[in-house]
Amino acid sequence: MNISSSAWEKLQGATLSLVRSGPLKDRLTHAYRHHLSQIDAAELPKELRDDFRILTDAMTRDPPLVRGDDAFRATIRKMSNDQAEEVATWVVRLLCATPRPVVAYRERTVQTAQIVPLYIAEPRAAEG
Repeated sequence: MNISSSAWEKLQGATLSLVRSGPLKDRLTHAYRHHLSQIDAAELPKELRDDFRILTDAMTRDPPLVRGDDAFRATIRKMSNDQAEEVATWVVRLLCATPRPVVAYRERTVQTAQIVPLYIAEPRAAEG
């Protein structure tokens, strides 16, 4: 099961975009524009590529009707809140089903494994 570190990080970024505050459609827009649209399905494990394509197709299914619009913007505009929740759930499930690359784990371990000395201050003598 091969996955590029970059693809996993983009899925993680998309998921983190979804847990921010604000309207769900705005969070989905950020997740798609900044993370999901940058993933090439070939970077994902074979068994997840179809799920990813279904997800991206669901987010770009409607043709643009307004000049300067794109399929994603048209789809989000027409999407109900229930549909937006379903798409957001797919993003999270896709991240959960994607194995975390060993490289990302090692990098995180090195960055967070710092030794911090703790000192105990001697109590002051009571002034009297």
